[in-house]
Amino acid sequence: MEKFEFFNKFNNPVFVLDNKTLDVKYQNNAFKRAFSDFSTLKKFYHKLNWDVCLIDSEDWELHSPIIQAIKSSESFVSYVSYQDKNNEYRYYNINAIKRGGKYTIIFFVDVTSDVKYEQLLEEKKSVDLKCQLLDEDIKSLESIKQKAQSQAIKMALINKISNIMRESIDISSIILPTLKELSIIFGAFRAYYAEYNINNNIFKISQTFDKEETGMPIMFDSMVMRKIGNKEISHTRCLKEFMSAKPFKESTQRIILPIYHMSELLGVVVLVSRQRRELSEELDILENISSQLGTAIVHANLYKKNLETVEELKKTLKELNDTQLQLINSEKMASLGQLIAGVAHEINTPVAAIKSNNEIYTKLIKKISDEKLLSLFNDINSTDKEAIQRINKLVTSLKKFVRLDEAELQDADINKELDLTLDLIRHETKHGITVVRNYGDIPQIKCYPNMLNQVFMNILVNACQAIEEEGTITITTSFNNNKLAISIKDTGRGIEDTKKIFEAGYTTKSAGIGTGLGLAISSKIIAKHNGEIHVNSEVGKGSEFIITIPSG
Repeated sequence: MEKFEFFNKFNNPVFVLDNKTLDVKYQNNAFKRAFSDFSTLKKFYHKLNWDVCLIDSEDWELHSPIIQAIKSSESFVSYVSYQDKNNEYRYYNINAIKRGGKYTIIFFVDVTSDVKYEQLLEEKKSVDLKCQLLDEDIKSLESIKQKAQSQAIKMALINKISNIMRESIDISSIILPTLKELSIIFGAFRAYYAEYNINNNIFKISQTFDKEETGMPIMFDSMVMRKIGNKEISHTRCLKEFMSAKPFKESTQRIILPIYHMSELLGVVVLVSRQRRELSEELDILENISSQLGTAIVHANLYKKNLETVEELKKTLKELNDTQLQLINSEKMASLGQLIAGVAHEINTPVAAIKSNNEIYTKLIKKISDEKLLSLFNDINSTDKEAIQRINKLVTSLKKFVRLDEAELQDADINKELDLTLDLIRHETKHGITVVRNYGDIPQIKCYPNMLNQVFMNILVNACQAIEEEGTITITTSFNNNKLAISIKDTGRGIEDTKKIFEAGYTTKSAGIGTGLGLAISSKIIAKHNGEIHVNSEVGKGSEFIITIPSG
């Protein structure tokens, strides 16, 4: 499998198992050389022996270290012996690592030389053959031990960095801990990741422990750029970290690790150290980390891009909902305006006739000589005049409330606009509801009066409907700090959940009575005036809506 190909760089045997099917998914070259007689997993693990008995069971598979490595919930480490086709025993330290719950990766470290060395030491103690051991054999065995220890350190570092990359999807949480681990291993006093910009062929420092350097552009000489282009690690002694940097007082070791994903250059990791050392043993570590880091950075960038896309979609959806709400309101007001214009015309025609007749009656009544009859007709005529004035006032109020021709900002007296709205909902307030008007001495403000009247009507009608029998609605206006404040307080039943009342579609009224759009539209209208609307409510005691609008 291509994703496990980098294990071919390991000198020690490695193979990968599928946890569910127990199929061998991958063997590196070192494994194939060490276990050339491998045919099936079952035959293979029957040739492995260890001195641990974990379960008292007749199922011999449970006594296999390979099976235990798969079933173990933690990282698995053990010491085993292996009988090859020549019936000779070799000894290994095995280390099993889980990957994503799907695979188990098993590493073999050949410690046969160590075991034989220990056996020789035991023999030498018993037969006093210490003097017969050659210095070359001892050095060879020590070299094997050192290599094993070095390999264990490498594997521990790779495993640690792999865990860092696996546990986070945030690019900073991946790169900065990786830089820290690399700084410790290579003794670096400077470490950072520079992102590559393909448009202008330069790098920019994007992840570093010194936040002031973030965004700094850097460039390297042509020789280094050729190595980066060939996916090669650059490690040289130099006096300058990059072309435009200030020179160091002494030469330092600079390691530049190119980070690729497939054939795309993502950036470079730069380490600067005062240590003098060869990197022959560490090159495989750096290559492994480069490969893992490239994949992790791509995944982190994709995740970040997905989050940004989600946020943009949420913003767009909110804008669409707001636009839809405005369109619904505009269509509603336009339809209402047309309806009111038609109704007003139909009302004015008979009212004009009644008014004309009333004027004629006024003149004729004066000629009546009978006092009782004169008094009766005067009362009737007076009642007719009041009715005509009431109808005219109502029609005028309806026209002012809609104001379809008033689409621009204009000066308005909010106290008068409140009175206008109260006139229109008189049928709601005349039975058991007392309206208290605590109007302050307020100046006229620039606003859209027809829109504010709609807000006042929505709140006042809601207040009337919240008062079940008798109650009070108190309207207070004031002006302070260049802000107009309007408070509409009722003694109704109150609101249980005030957090959602300005959301479109949310209503506490029964089906057929409320649409859930009134307060949502009111909120948008107040926002259009750069104002704010808040509600305070207590169940059983009533609610108070407070509107503030800046005068400028």
